[in-house]
Amino acid sequence: MIQIRIAEILEEENKTKYWFIKQMEGNYRAMDNLVSNKTKSIHFDTIEKACKILNKEPGDIIKMININEEKKEKK
Repeated sequence: MIQIRIAEILEEENKTKYWFIKQMEGNYRAMDNLVSNKTKSIHFDTIEKACKILNKEPGDIIKMININEEKKEKK
C-alpha cells in the first residue's frame, strides 16, 4: 500500500493542514483527502507542487508500506 506522509511532515514542521491547503490553492475537499491519506489518486503536478511547498523530494512524501506494517497500523 502506498501512503502519503503529508500529515506527518506537517506535524514535524509545526505547520497546519489549513496552511498546507491554502498554499496548494486547490479544492479544499481534495487537499483534505490528500493530507488525510484518503485520496484514491494523485497527479504528478500535485506531487510536484506539494514537494515545492514542503521543500521535500517525492520519496519523502510518498511511502510504500508492506502488508505486515499495514496490519499493525490498523490494530
